[in-house]
Amino acid sequence: MKLKIIYNIALYVFVTQNIVAQIKISGNIKDEKTQENVMGVAVYISELKVGAVTDAKGNYKIENVQKGTYLFEISSLGYKKRVTRLEIYKDTIINFFLTESVTEISEVVITAVSHSTELKLSPIIIKPFDMSELNENSSTNLIDVLKNVPGVNQITTGAGVSKPTIRGLGYNRVISLYNGIRQEGQQWGDEHGIEIDEYSIDRIEIVKGPGSLMYGSDGIAGVLNFISPKSPVMGKTKTQLISNYQSNNNLIGYSFSNAGNIKGYQWLARFSNKFAGNYQNKYDGKVYNSGFQEYNGNLFLGLNKKWGYIHLNLNTFNTILNMIEGDRDSLGNFIFALPDGMGSTTEVTATENDLKGYKTGFPHQEVNHLRVLINNYFILKKGNINLDLGFQNNKRKEFGDILNPNDKALFFDLNTFNYNLKYNFAQKKGWETSIGVSGMQQSNTNKGLEFLVPAYKLFDVGGFVFTQKTFKKLTFAGGLRFDSRNINAEELILDSLGNSVSVEDSTTELKFSHFEKNFSSYSGSIGLTYQIKKFSTLKFNISRGFRAPNIAELASNGKHEGTLRFEFGTVDLKPEISHQIDLAYFINSDHVTIEFTPFVNFISNYIFSEKLKNVFGGDSIPDLSDPTPAFKFAQGNATLLGGEFYFDVHPHPLDWLHIENSFSYVQATQNNQTDSTKYLPFVPAPRYRGVLKAQFKNIGNKLTNVYAKFGVDYFFQQDKFFQAYGTETTTNSYTLLSAGIGANVKAFKNANFLNVYLSAENLTDVAYQSHLSRLKYAPENPLTGRTGVFNMGRNISLKLIFNL
Repeated sequence: MKLKIIYNIALYVFVTQNIVAQIKISGNIKDEKTQENVMGVAVYISELKVGAVTDAKGNYKIENVQKGTYLFEISSLGYKKRVTRLEIYKDTIINFFLTESVTEISEVVITAVSHSTELKLSPIIIKPFDMSELNENSSTNLIDVLKNVPGVNQITTGAGVSKPTIRGLGYNRVISLYNGIRQEGQQWGDEHGIEIDEYSIDRIEIVKGPGSLMYGSDGIAGVLNFISPKSPVMGKTKTQLISNYQSNNNLIGYSFSNAGNIKGYQWLARFSNKFAGNYQNKYDGKVYNSGFQEYNGNLFLGLNKKWGYIHLNLNTFNTILNMIEGDRDSLGNFIFALPDGMGSTTEVTATENDLKGYKTGFPHQEVNHLRVLINNYFILKKGNINLDLGFQNNKRKEFGDILNPNDKALFFDLNTFNYNLKYNFAQKKGWETSIGVSGMQQSNTNKGLEFLVPAYKLFDVGGFVFTQKTFKKLTFAGGLRFDSRNINAEELILDSLGNSVSVEDSTTELKFSHFEKNFSSYSGSIGLTYQIKKFSTLKFNISRGFRAPNIAELASNGKHEGTLRFEFGTVDLKPEISHQIDLAYFINSDHVTIEFTPFVNFISNYIFSEKLKNVFGGDSIPDLSDPTPAFKFAQGNATLLGGEFYFDVHPHPLDWLHIENSFSYVQATQNNQTDSTKYLPFVPAPRYRGVLKAQFKNIGNKLTNVYAKFGVDYFFQQDKFFQAYGTETTTNSYTLLSAGIGANVKAFKNANFLNVYLSAENLTDVAYQSHLSRLKYAPENPLTGRTGVFNMGRNISLKLIFNL
């Protein structure tokens, strides 16, 4: 039935498009100061995902465009990006003038809005980044790319696993999107990362707060939208090779891709590989079993025609993640288990050879994620339709028995079907309105020898309406959404050997009880943006978000390798409700950039994990043969208060010089609690970041976009933490220094033949523990008395990108 409905929609579109006149858009682009034609300028229509590049005479041409109102992006290296929304109803000549700039600020967003929108017009706090900006810093995984974004942090388990947090909230409170479709891969787990190829992403848009109505329950912290590269312009092909080496853990990564656009038929094929050994720091030396491997494949096929487009994405993400346990001998050396030849194991000290190379140890995870997405855009005579369909299969296996290395201790097999349908009305009296429905259907099966969460089925559906209008300097935007979610968990009875049985008796254990839960609520957002002057903007937004408890919070019962805890769920948890107020002030002039974004977020029924104590006041240990402390999910009402401040000065006449400063802060408290339970767990420490950067458009005839920078990051002491039952401890302050240089190299008649990025992180090799590091609570080092494992030491990264 669903396929029949989709077919009828597509048939209607194909029939009606033939009677709509086709339009040609052309023009010329010049340098405003010199009045010379500018070659190689990209002209891109955001909604249609089509564009052109100016020739040697500065001319461009885009054909087969239907009448409508579109957002145009005009960009070229060394010039300020131009963004303008224009109504097109006939063949049109549009000329543009560009002004030079050593900065390029992304001015268009597609996340949390009904269609492509100028950033300054959206009252929702959105921070876009192109990968060209993020490439200037080293990263070991996709979320690590965002480590320098104010207000964004990561919960880490070594160098291979990072989970995003936005303004102190993480896990299922952050929705991750891949080209607009929700990424679903058991993200409730502490050491479950994001299954997206870092090298396949060209742009990231970050929504701070529950202001997005498009994606359903969960995103009360915000949204991360990972966006693939744009297709080449008509008639062009592009081949790219990315390579990366990092010194600390000998990470080697590479990615090879080929893309093209011939007569509206588009493609992009990519293969990526990444492998890393054990990372190291000054206190721990090489950290045993901290390496990882990753290999990914991506295929994009697109058809762009006068009626719209159909884009197909096929992705496979595969990784092996070693899991750090941190046990050591009396001399402080890491130890691990080996078979003793008599059916048991013995603990041995990790030798220098054990710490070298790219070995897979125990315990470790294997994750395989398959994703099939279809993004459709159909142009009608009045309005247009977005239809996105997705299927994802996530297989997550954990291996922990060295005597039986092929036994899967845990094996989650998750299938997800995603759907988004949105109708965008034609603009009427300045109002831009969209209505839509979106949701997902999931089924999760346990196929391992152990069980942490029950097998379950989930169905989620929601509908929304969103509208916005600009009144001269004032833009109003708002919307409303209603969501309903059903979770049906299966009963599991185990016999004395741990096998599943159907009947409970005195010899069996009821591991999970059957339950069915329904959660529903509404979300909303209303906001204003006021253009005070040409370079300054004021924003105000009030939003309400809703998050249903996830399966782990409701029903966990077991030890989870890598989290260093035994977890118990609480089946009667209530959904979280968030009310957030955002205020923002922006200045973006030729010589000063200021961003000030304070917020306050009131969350009812906030869910968190707290450590359990036994009757003697010590840690509760459910399994004495494997002494891991027990944690249980609880709830309380919380208030999060904070914000981000960014200040960048590039003084005249030293326009090439940038003095960047940022500060981020969040305080998260529970209402009406004692001192030991007052603060929420896993809230990042306040942070200051300063960068001194020199950037030049050209040096000589061969180098463009040349930069050199030096940075300092100061993380304040985090002494506002969840003290009760020893759940958390104070994290001391620390300072990290960084530096980097880079340039684009002209060669073989290609102005962008090679991009070079050389960076160094933690220059002084400081031994530190992030407050959000899971390894901070690993076992104590008997020799030094230090608890836990420390973060990565000095790391030098060289990234080369060849554009062929």
